[in-house]
Amino acid sequence: MKEGIASSRYISIRSVGLFTLTWLLFNAKPASATVFITVDEALKLAFPNCTIERTTVYLTKEQVTRSEELAGFELSSVIVHPYVAKRDGKLVGIAYFDAHMVRTLPETIMIVVDPEDRVQRIEVLSFNEPQDYIPKGIWYQQFIGQRLDEALALKRNIRHIVGATLTARATTEAVRRVLAIHYTLRDRFIP
Repeated sequence: MKEGIASSRYISIRSVGLFTLTWLLFNAKPASATVFITVDEALKLAFPNCTIERTTVYLTKEQVTRSEELAGFELSSVIVHPYVAKRDGKLVGIAYFDAHMVRTLPETIMIVVDPEDRVQRIEVLSFNEPQDYIPKGIWYQQFIGQRLDEALALKRNIRHIVGATLTARATTEAVRRVLAIHYTLRDRFIP
């Protein structure tokens, strides 16, 4: 008799487990990204009254090697889409969009580089991690005016953030990556 009771308890527990799993699969809501601004909106904010041309560049092996050396780590893609903004025929800036992983989910940011090779603007377009891990807007302002050098790093010119360390690291690496690519392609866009 005890064997029958144990067997029925096993079946009951298994049934509850299967029901719970089925319920979760059909009722759980998928994680969704928080999109703050679209590409077009970001470009309009960065370059009012400008003509913007989207270009496509396929980096050569030499350009990849140079960019990786300057950035300090590997590039995730050899295809780059700089958005070149001009007003009255004069270069205003070049925007690059960088999508990267923060912890386990992606973030997309726009980094604008001015004709003097400094960060002119940075915008977070989307952030898929929990909102607790996104820094306040003022934190991003410390990138403005930065050039690619040893000081462009966490705990140097860039302050880290308690509770958002991975976001700070991912953003800083993205800015370094974009500036390295920009320096490599500079002669193509800046006379």
